[in-house]
Amino acid sequence: MILRLALALLAVPVLVLLAPSGLRAAPVTTDRLDNGMQIVVIEDHRAPVVVHMVWYRIGAADEDPGHSGIAHFLEHLMFQGTQQLEPGEFSRIVEAQGGNDNAFTTPDYTAYFQRVAADRLGLMMRLEADRMRNLNLTEQDVDTERAVILDERNQRTDSDPGSLFREQMMAAQYLNHPYGIPVIGWRHEIEQLSRQDALDFYQANYAPNNAILVVAGDVQPGEVLALARATYGPLPPSDRIRPRSRPTEPPQLAERRVQFVDERVSDPYVMRTYLAPERNPGDQRKAAALTILSELLGGNATTAVLARALQFDTQQAVYTGAYYDGLSLDATTFGLIVAPPPGQGLKETEAAMDGVLARFLADGVNAEDLARIKAQIRAETIYGDDNTQGLARKYGAALSIGLTVQDIRDWPDILQSVTAEEVMAAAREVLDRKRAVTGWLTAREEAP
Repeated sequence: MILRLALALLAVPVLVLLAPSGLRAAPVTTDRLDNGMQIVVIEDHRAPVVVHMVWYRIGAADEDPGHSGIAHFLEHLMFQGTQQLEPGEFSRIVEAQGGNDNAFTTPDYTAYFQRVAADRLGLMMRLEADRMRNLNLTEQDVDTERAVILDERNQRTDSDPGSLFREQMMAAQYLNHPYGIPVIGWRHEIEQLSRQDALDFYQANYAPNNAILVVAGDVQPGEVLALARATYGPLPPSDRIRPRSRPTEPPQLAERRVQFVDERVSDPYVMRTYLAPERNPGDQRKAAALTILSELLGGNATTAVLARALQFDTQQAVYTGAYYDGLSLDATTFGLIVAPPPGQGLKETEAAMDGVLARFLADGVNAEDLARIKAQIRAETIYGDDNTQGLARKYGAALSIGLTVQDIRDWPDILQSVTAEEVMAAAREVLDRKRAVTGWLTAREEAP
């Protein structure tokens, strides 16, 4: 149900949404400042705390060619200080209030957040508004953070065969779209990122008309909107924000294969990813069907289709999994993973996985499995909405990739209404080897 109310205090229309299907949910209020900043307020009065998040509609997939890693680089630089604050002072202030803060970068968005006592919200807004347009960067700041990011790449990617393998898998999956470029960036391009690169990216994209403010917790919408107008309202919009039009993938006509051999690999596995549709505004049913499909195939370590067949019935795997996340601006991936027991080759493991998939496509969805998974998803939704920070992230991530508040609120009901026929239609469309990348991670080369 949608109710349109007029706040007497502010005399502006806002949107308040109530829970679908009788589920208890916090009311959500939305508004937009004159400078274009979108505002979402989620009320949760159970504890005197608040989560304050600013989401920028800019991510690694929006970077200029040759500048991979600049979005993540700037995320680090945002903690270096402003004309008002010394490097690192932002986080020290948050910590002094008994709170915590952090940030993260994805292909589609970059987000910054703080969790503090509710009466510190105004301070958080002033701090975040300050660094939205007043970042102060020196050459030394840039050199220091570039070295930090290169070390991060060393530790998390270059020293981990699994990370390198998955990076190569994504590069093979996306021949033309920038989702094939790692968020952290390619090493040789990170090394070349300059202070001017960071400033250009910042000045073009870090502006209120490219941002979403999400506030969740023990707050009143009218007070939040008044604070937002006082702190973020005076900030000028950017006239350099470009439409998010990215290169599209050409039709994939043949399966692609990757064999990544590294003697450091102790646990080999087969991984396959398929290009799959994302969630779109007003059109989420196929994404919901794929969400259910991932749970059916690999969501539970004991009851999922792959686990029952390969881990328990035949002992041809020690681990199985499936994953899908439709929260992306462009086409995403549906993935499968199977790890063999000691002594079994990856060729036999892949064949066993394909045999299970073929039987599933022939037999269809088990009604009891479908009912169980829907019950689990419903429970997870309720538990997830019980977490204030989780709620704020759910709304921020979805809005950042173009979904609406109503889409977010409709999603649980859509998941519950998906039919077995829709799940199988999505499976037959997506689980097509011609649209897949199949990879082997192994310590020694194996014949295909």
